[in-house]
Amino acid sequence: MRLLLGPFFLLALTMNTLAAGRPMTIDDLLAVKAVSDPQVSPNGKWVVYVVSELDKESGKSNSDLWLVPVAGGDPKRLTTSAGADNHPRWSPDGKTIAFASSRGGTTQVWLLPIDGGEARQLTKLPIDVAGPIWSPDGSKIAFAAEVYPGKTPDETAAKDKEKADAKSKARIFDHLMIRHWDRWDEGKRSHLFVCDAKTGVSKDLTPKLEVNTPPAPFGGSNDYTFSPDSKEIAFTAEPLKDEAWSTNTDIWSMSVDGGEARNLTAENLGADGQPSYSPHGAVFAWLSQARAGFESDLWVLKVRGEVNGKTATVPLSASLDRPVQSYSWWQGKSSQAPVIGSIDDGGTISIVPFSLRNLDVKFAHRPQPASAPLVKGGVNTAAQGVPDSASIIYLHGDTAHPNEIYRADEPGMEPVALTHHNALLLAELDLPRAESFTFAGADGDKVQGWLLRPPGFDAKKKYPVLFLIHGGPQGAWHDEWHGRWNYQMFAAPGYAVVAINPRGSTGFGQKFTDQISQDWTGRVYDDLMKGLDHALETYDFLDKSRVAAAGGSYGGFMVNWIAGHTDRFKCLISHAGVFDLTSKYGTTEELWFPEWEFGGTPWEQPEHYRAHSPSAFAANFKTPTLVIHGALDFRVPDAQGLGMFTALQRRGVPSRYLFFPDEGHWILKPANRTVWWREMHEWLAKYLKN
Repeated sequence: MRLLLGPFFLLALTMNTLAAGRPMTIDDLLAVKAVSDPQVSPNGKWVVYVVSELDKESGKSNSDLWLVPVAGGDPKRLTTSAGADNHPRWSPDGKTIAFASSRGGTTQVWLLPIDGGEARQLTKLPIDVAGPIWSPDGSKIAFAAEVYPGKTPDETAAKDKEKADAKSKARIFDHLMIRHWDRWDEGKRSHLFVCDAKTGVSKDLTPKLEVNTPPAPFGGSNDYTFSPDSKEIAFTAEPLKDEAWSTNTDIWSMSVDGGEARNLTAENLGADGQPSYSPHGAVFAWLSQARAGFESDLWVLKVRGEVNGKTATVPLSASLDRPVQSYSWWQGKSSQAPVIGSIDDGGTISIVPFSLRNLDVKFAHRPQPASAPLVKGGVNTAAQGVPDSASIIYLHGDTAHPNEIYRADEPGMEPVALTHHNALLLAELDLPRAESFTFAGADGDKVQGWLLRPPGFDAKKKYPVLFLIHGGPQGAWHDEWHGRWNYQMFAAPGYAVVAINPRGSTGFGQKFTDQISQDWTGRVYDDLMKGLDHALETYDFLDKSRVAAAGGSYGGFMVNWIAGHTDRFKCLISHAGVFDLTSKYGTTEELWFPEWEFGGTPWEQPEHYRAHSPSAFAANFKTPTLVIHGALDFRVPDAQGLGMFTALQRRGVPSRYLFFPDEGHWILKPANRTVWWREMHEWLAKYLKN
């Protein structure tokens, strides 16, 4: 299939071009309506989706279901209750939408008739549920809920109340991990339930399972699926033990009536997830990582079927050398591409078709991915084929546009925006697009970066530069609208933004990603400095004398490292940054991460941990630094931020410590986000505006 040009929102783009608006503010960022989770109806006529809005006063998000015709037209709001209505899924006959709603006090599965009428509550459990999906025959709905293993939902609720009422809040642990991301382990596990679609009577399929299914904390309903005959369910689960130092997840299957579960991917010690059956059940698909102990190994789409009467597994996407983020079966008119997936691709997220020839003839030919993306440019996710059509529905966003729902039709035709929930807001703003550039990095290798000009750009002026360093370290700066580290918000006060994708970044080939492991401060540092030098030399409107650097997580680590190795920056901002690798190892939660990245434990590799710790170079600190941390950050515990601030203060370096007692690795609450941006902008203005 030929390339479809990356979509753009013509109306907003035209308005921004003809009459440049004002710079964006934090109020604008918080006012953006988040469009997500599009689901195409079985008849191919409708898309149901979710729109979420923040309430700054309460600090809570309200989400509702909306409906828009696939052919285009005015969207219709389906729900209006306060709280969360999300995760809509069509019944196989297209007459009912199942969704999760908190309108009754706890989050339960509700059913909404598409032809009109009020939604009715299906499940009535005393605990929250999430992620409802239908069985193909429409008789059952599967969902996830947290329980204490071996206890029923009622017993779980009773134990929760007992804990809440207890005078002592002491916790006792006998094994790791005891906390994860921003939550303490209270002994609960996410289990898979199946309920009757008429009565709501529910059953825990794995009542004694001691692990999470789907995996915590980021797993979802794409980690469980019904077989086409509705008799079996496949699901992703974490290992039975050693989860603190293992990245292994496996895919299991079992009868929808319960019983023994079978491990389908026991041979792979890396991660497996997102299982699905082909529509007719001839092929089973999932995403897989080959290397145990590594979270950023290449995610490959695998398919399993029969070749000459024997079961065979084929790595469908391996030749792309790009991680597959998600995929779906395409029941459209293109028999050459029954699977479409979103891949991390050179600073963008592209939608790619995968060829699977002779799907109904026992998997006879080795499949090959199609050569060209269906959609590229910006970030394109949640792709689904429209039944009996060559069209696909997906979410598209970029630097200047939050996600909206798009339809891509025949090759060569311009994609169509089906929703415009943020059009009026965007029309008021001056939102420059990010410009891609490349340069010769460490070892002369090609490295990519982004440049964003400030709003109201005047080529005759010189602009201060904000240099952004991404986290991960296996992550990437994409051409995207980010809800937190938003390019437009950084540029708004009049700064040019430079963001480099150095060694370790994803979407540039697995070798490029791997080259940061056990080398956090070598080639990646060279890439960053060479990228900044290239931008300063190439774009004459950048003021070389006024440059600041900011980063979060690994980016915060690199800012801390920079503080001890160069004084080229006017000021620095370190968010959730690692200061001392040895002490961080003993207080973080997922131990496989430092053990992979530094070649073992601190007692096995003491010199490696010491040599790559910013704390070892605190004597060189000179640059004014804003340090930011959250008390609930269990990935990079807050002692790291405090340690960095203490060293700066003891060295007499101008510094400030911004601490959030109610936030974790990310700053999420509206009031806290407002403070975060205010302090960030004030710190930059102090050193870049003078």
